[in-house]
Amino acid sequence: MFSLEGRVALVTGGSRGIGRMIAEGFIQQGAKVYISARKAGPCDATAEELSRDGGECISIPIDVSTVEGARALAQEIIKREDGKLDILVNNAGAAWLAPFDEFPENGWDKVMNLNVKSPFFLTQALHGALKAAGTFDKPSKVINIASIDGQRPNPQETYSYHASKAALIHLTRRLAATLIQDNIVMTAICPGAFPSDMNTTARDQAEDVAKHIPFARVGEPEDMAGPAIFLASRAGDYLVGTALTVDGGIVASAMAV
Repeated sequence: MFSLEGRVALVTGGSRGIGRMIAEGFIQQGAKVYISARKAGPCDATAEELSRDGGECISIPIDVSTVEGARALAQEIIKREDGKLDILVNNAGAAWLAPFDEFPENGWDKVMNLNVKSPFFLTQALHGALKAAGTFDKPSKVINIASIDGQRPNPQETYSYHASKAALIHLTRRLAATLIQDNIVMTAICPGAFPSDMNTTARDQAEDVAKHIPFARVGEPEDMAGPAIFLASRAGDYLVGTALTVDGGIVASAMAV
């Protein structure tokens, strides 16, 4: 049900944080995993680390924040894998924090482009490869990494981040209805507090953050790898357009208040 043996995956933003957690989980389940990131050094280092115990992780350092970059990455995957790809994880993302009256246009555009535009155009560029790999009995998978900030607001003034993740959740639903016709299942994961270079509060102040989480701790790598493996494997084949909340109960408790 949960094996990824023989499958090929691409995880954008896979050199660190949530992307690395997912890439490592996929490798442990037998997948061949490509990771991409803007910086070659960290991307190469992570691929080397994740390949040490017999797994296969390959670095392709490409900036997917532009349509040209997304298409270049897609062409590299298509070339290396003879036109087929089983699993795509659109994880690369950005955030911007600034007071409302000072929030800059570049902070808006950078976040919206990487968090919404890039997943759309990378999926579009890899559509043929995903379609070629997917069958009715074994569909290809696309997993978009959204956020609980797209499900409910939080006090931080990350306006474009909130908007982008809400947009990605809705885009997931819309695209899922189109892609399922080609035996491609698209879903989303909405993480809560996971320690990363983007979520430095969860990383550096984990005990304080945990006080606001019903489960009383921040997320761990297995907490992210597990749901991603579930969605990528046979176990998740029938979850079309689903946005899976992985947050230790934050969203549920907010709804209960």
